[in-house]
Formats: sequence, structure tokens, C-alpha cells
Amino acid sequence: MDDLFGNTTRQDEMREQVKEFHKAHPEVWELFKKFTFEMIGKGFKHYGAQHGIFSRIRWEIDAGGDGSGEFKINNNYSAFYARRFMKTYPEHDGFFRTRKQTSGEVAATHLPELTPSHFEPREATS
Repeated sequence: MDDLFGNTTRQDEMREQVKEFHKAHPEVWELFKKFTFEMIGKGFKHYGAQHGIFSRIRWEIDAGGDGSGEFKINNNYSAFYARRFMKTYPEHDGFFRTRKQTSGEVAATHLPELTPSHFEPREATS
């Protein structure tokens, strides 16, 4: 059964979430492109969207949340940003290694995105 947005799969659902995030935070796409082109300019043939580019964006800006009430940038978004980059700049197709998005084969969850409150707090280490 489709939801309000016509989302029948988990992939549809995540795509809608990343679209909403992008509308609210277009600066993330600009930084994604900037930092990716920096890595290409340094001679990298491949790079990590999630652990490389997204981590740097999180370091640079507080887009999306403060990290305690909301996550700054959902990790689920990295695959969508990586694919968008390679589609926008086909000369760099393959720069981000991607896997098949199996979420397209799973029904939509119709659940809200997870927030830090969904996780148990970590104990402080001394």
C-alpha cells in the first residue's frame, strides 16, 4: 500500500527523506561537491561518501541537527548523494563505490527517521 507520498518501498521512503533534507539544507550538496572535487583534485580515484565526505561535512557545519536531539546528517543519505554526484558528473562515474540498493526490494516502513533518543546513552569513559 502506498503512503501519502506514494512510497511503496524502503528506498522510496528514504529518497523522500533525503529530498526533504536537501530542501532544508542545500548547503550540504554544495559542500558534498566541493569536498569531492578536492579529493579528485588530490588524485584520488575512489573515495568514501559516508566516512569521508559526510564526516567532513558534519565537522564543518551543523546541518540537520545538533547531534543530541537529531542526527546532523543521516548516514542513509550518503548513497543518494554519491549517486547524484556521479549522475551529475558522469566523467566521475565510479568515484564512489556503490552497492545495489536492496531497500528497493523491501516494503516501506512508514516509521519516522531514527533520532539519538532511539539509542541507549553511552557511558562516559575516563
